[in-house]
Amino acid sequence: MLTQVRPTHHVSKMHFSIHDDLKRFGPEQLNSHPLSVEEATQYTRSLTLSHYENFTVVSWFLPKRLRADFSNVYAFCRWADDLGDEIGDPERSLELLGWFNEQLDLCYKGKPQHPVFIALAPTIEKHDIPKKPFADLINAFEQDQRVTRYDSWDQLLDYCTRSANPVGHLVLYMCGYRDEHRQRLADATCTALQLANFWQDVRRDVIDRDRVYLPSDIASMHDLSVSNLVDAIKHDYAHKNPNSCAACPTTTVALSALREPAQKTVRQLVQKTWPLFEEGHQLLPLIAPDVRLDIKLFSLGGESILRMIEHNGYDTLTQRPSLSKPAKISLMLRAFVGKILTPFAPAQSTA
Repeated sequence: MLTQVRPTHHVSKMHFSIHDDLKRFGPEQLNSHPLSVEEATQYTRSLTLSHYENFTVVSWFLPKRLRADFSNVYAFCRWADDLGDEIGDPERSLELLGWFNEQLDLCYKGKPQHPVFIALAPTIEKHDIPKKPFADLINAFEQDQRVTRYDSWDQLLDYCTRSANPVGHLVLYMCGYRDEHRQRLADATCTALQLANFWQDVRRDVIDRDRVYLPSDIASMHDLSVSNLVDAIKHDYAHKNPNSCAACPTTTVALSALREPAQKTVRQLVQKTWPLFEEGHQLLPLIAPDVRLDIKLFSLGGESILRMIEHNGYDTLTQRPSLSKPAKISLMLRAFVGKILTPFAPAQSTA
């Protein structure tokens, strides 16, 4: 977790825990330790550096002029996401997300209270960012508390319009782009990244949050019952060695019987995800060279997850694909070599 705020409010790089930080910056304690903009910015930077992602959110490739802004937006996303996923009680999560939405409203009224919004307010003003993408993200995390199963592919894509696509819009705003064409291409990449995460975490989503993002209409094409899958995963997990991980290989008969239809389901879903990544590639020539590489890295990370799922025979019930540190470095070097070898033409106009 992050260190406790001392009287000087110095914030250092440590592990972030939503539970610990709610004790410092939650609804009851929020005004007991008000932070300055500088201190709040130190907090969002520390929070950003404390979290693992497929790629460092603020890599050394990102222009210095945008690093603080990216950290501030990421801190908002991290808080909102964790209020939805890490509280452990849907009703309490809804209460806290409602409170966080009120903090967003105060920020847009020029009265930020929470350190995330104290840091975020200058970013919003500098880039003239509308409230909608932030509000949409909170709405998606509220939906997670009420909806834990998806009947169709279209229903899942609709969820992604609030859970993933707003992030791409926020990035574009910070990079100076506001047009619908670039936003549509960013939507394709963000949706693809969200879906890749779902196919990666089928087992963990059930165990940790009782959620299933496999659309029932596609699962049923392969004779896979979502309810049977949930029961089998939970049964398998209950009979595991308590010291083993959630994604370790399984041996229970119940889950083994469902592996083949589950693999066929994931295969079709992966195949439906690839065209979204391909569509999103069209965005890269339309953005400035100094931010192009960072955005490309996120796509490469998501595409690598899909390739690992393919390599593992689409089996995400017994093994969870994830990028190792050497793999991340390899992809970063690959992208960097492309930067060196490809002349950096100015961003193309969409006019």
